[in-house]
Amino acid sequence: MKLSEYVEYDATGLASLVAGGEVTAVELIRLARQAHDEVNSSINAVIEIYEDAETVAGADEGLFNGVPFLRKDVGVTEAGRLQEKGSRLFKGYRSNTDSYFFSCARAAGLRTIGRTTTPEFAASDMTETILNGITRNPWDLNRSAGGSSGGAAAAVAAGITPIAHGSDGGGSIRQPAGWCGLVGMNPSRGRISGGPDRQESGFGLTREFVLCRTVRDMAAALDVFSGPQLGDAFIIIQPNRPYSEEMSQPTGHLRIGVARTSWGTVGLESEVLRAVESTASILEEMGHSVTDIEPPFKFEDFTKLRLDMTALWARSLEESARAMGRTLSADTLEPVNLKFYERGRTRLLSLSSEIDESIRKMLVQVAEAISGYDILLTPTTSTVARPHGGIYALTNEVVTLEEFMEAEYGACAHLGVFNVTGQPSVALPSGHSADGLPISIQLVGRFGEEGTLVRVARDLEEARPWKHNRPELRAGKSLTDSAGRYQVADVSDSSKLLRLCR
Repeated sequence: MKLSEYVEYDATGLASLVAGGEVTAVELIRLARQAHDEVNSSINAVIEIYEDAETVAGADEGLFNGVPFLRKDVGVTEAGRLQEKGSRLFKGYRSNTDSYFFSCARAAGLRTIGRTTTPEFAASDMTETILNGITRNPWDLNRSAGGSSGGAAAAVAAGITPIAHGSDGGGSIRQPAGWCGLVGMNPSRGRISGGPDRQESGFGLTREFVLCRTVRDMAAALDVFSGPQLGDAFIIIQPNRPYSEEMSQPTGHLRIGVARTSWGTVGLESEVLRAVESTASILEEMGHSVTDIEPPFKFEDFTKLRLDMTALWARSLEESARAMGRTLSADTLEPVNLKFYERGRTRLLSLSSEIDESIRKMLVQVAEAISGYDILLTPTTSTVARPHGGIYALTNEVVTLEEFMEAEYGACAHLGVFNVTGQPSVALPSGHSADGLPISIQLVGRFGEEGTLVRVARDLEEARPWKHNRPELRAGKSLTDSAGRYQVADVSDSSKLLRLCR
């Protein structure tokens, strides 16, 4: 198989070739390494390809038999592998825990061959760190790939692997998927176990899953990674059939609520609004009932909740630093995270009860507002991918925490609220801007009803195929264009990165 052929397959397609004896897992790993060598110096998405990549464990069977896979460098872990969390504080740290997530990955035949970039502690929607530099969007290297699963999104979009691990605590799968033209689902709370040591991470707001290119890969990944594990806080209702079988089931008639307005502080760009309206028209033509909805929560309540949660994060950070014999300072933390830590360490631990009450109120408020709908249709983000740096980056030395939180969620306000409610949601490609940047829409389902989202996402993929939409910068293709779009500033050292973000 040639590299130009490898990048055209999704994960399900590659697994079929392995099952049919047309290619081997080792050959696919070598192609993934070749793709990495060709594009990663431009996008800076992959921190490490394992030296033993060609011999990593993986069952010689399963839905993704032989398919190369990448791990986001925060969240669930592989025992003995580096996990630096995008932070100088954790540089050289290796986990001794093997997460259930990667046990499931190996059982499904996935070969995890390396790790991808993330903002420090996954605390931003811009994947830019002093430790690893800037991760760039393959559609335009002067634009962000998003975050916090930005490295995973850029790697999949550029063809290094067809699928990669991500995590989502406030939009961190869906936003980079949207900015890089991918499929990115955040499953229901409890659908994917974070065990054995990360069950209900971040008050249950954070879930682990994948970024991929096709709905069938998303459905297969749900079959691979979902299911209760020992130590899980609760067992969510289980599906009536495998999610892969939902791909052949009728959708039925749905009541759909459509968000045509911004839910945060950043208004919808006109091209984003047109994408939402176009998708609503397609769904209406399919026979669904479509009604406009207003914001189901107060944006300021959400940002206060997230700011309060950093107080408890500060205490856990102190414990980690002590365990490693390291200190928390400007030499180990990004400027914004250092401010979060300094603010959090002064807050009382009794704040936990206030956070629980804020979550409870938002659950009730949102549930009442959307109870009449089977699914929601919203923008994924209010804008297309933004340029690097500025107020949005953790490396910004002058931004206040309030300014950072408003900027962080102002254009992504349709995302984080559903981390709080626990509902499943998925970002899907829906076209391109006049500048050629991906535009994305989000579908939100009822709690525990990922099957409905699989069927509707399948319908939209069939109505508006996106499988072969690829950025100009991708493996097996020339890395520059005549307009010089991919000529970018040198931000290889931390001093230049800090200047960019001021």
